[in-house]
Amino acid sequence: MDVERIIGSYTTNKAGPLLFVTAGIHGNEPSGIIALQKVFKELNASQPEIKGTIVGVTGNKLALRKSVRYIDEDLNRTWTEANVKSKVPTSHEYTEMQAIIKVLHSYIQRKHTKNYFLDCHTTSSESLPYISVQDVNDNNVWAHRFPTYIIKGFSDIITGDIDHYLSRIGMTGFVFEAGQHLSNHSIKNHEGILWLALKEACNLNLQKLSSYPQSIHSLNDNISKQKTFKIIYRHALKEEDEFKMVAGFENFSKIETGQLLALHNGKKVLSKWNAYIFMPLYQTQGNDAFFIIDQV
Repeated sequence: MDVERIIGSYTTNKAGPLLFVTAGIHGNEPSGIIALQKVFKELNASQPEIKGTIVGVTGNKLALRKSVRYIDEDLNRTWTEANVKSKVPTSHEYTEMQAIIKVLHSYIQRKHTKNYFLDCHTTSSESLPYISVQDVNDNNVWAHRFPTYIIKGFSDIITGDIDHYLSRIGMTGFVFEAGQHLSNHSIKNHEGILWLALKEACNLNLQKLSSYPQSIHSLNDNISKQKTFKIIYRHALKEEDEFKMVAGFENFSKIETGQLLALHNGKKVLSKWNAYIFMPLYQTQGNDAFFIIDQV
């Protein structure tokens, strides 16, 4: 996939917030970019009135072109305070990060009434759509306005992710995981959350579009099921480790104490919890084998 840094931008020049949307931070996760292209196409065709501005920004351009998760290092681990301040490029992902920051600053300086962010992702295993939110600023209150499962605590365990950086500079938002990497459902779920974010942040009247977005219905179906979970354990991997997840796990799969979860360097990994598994690793790149979550 070859795409420009700015996927699209839309405003009707009315005072309001900035909605800063990133997609393709991982190069094997194209659905957020496809969804943004669809949303901007509809906005430009229908010309509905909004307050403020939405901009869609590409993450790891080279990794997307090569359909790999990253080139030198995970772009969603590079956003540490030291790395952001550094002027010494240490990897390809460093240059991608600085390019995204440059675009962000060009929009922030326009003095919007509030700055929101939405970071679009997908998972290697099948999954219900969910929000991952850092419980700072008013992020958690904002996240609970959307009809999905909500995960708290990811950014307390993992450092250097983009939502941690954006929250740190005072923006309000969350990560949205739409489903499996190449699933058509993931594109629809990303479209749905984008339209809802425009409605909630920028006062978009969805009835002013050429037709009401069907993608919203699949998200609204989850309203009665909205639950909040907190991460209680991370199973980390080193570069040289051999790891194989037991087949069949999905996000939010229930697990029991003593259940076989994976093989790590030839040794069995048995569950110590009666809880739920989260982000089981079924791809070759990544240093997070899986997480354990429990309902709040």
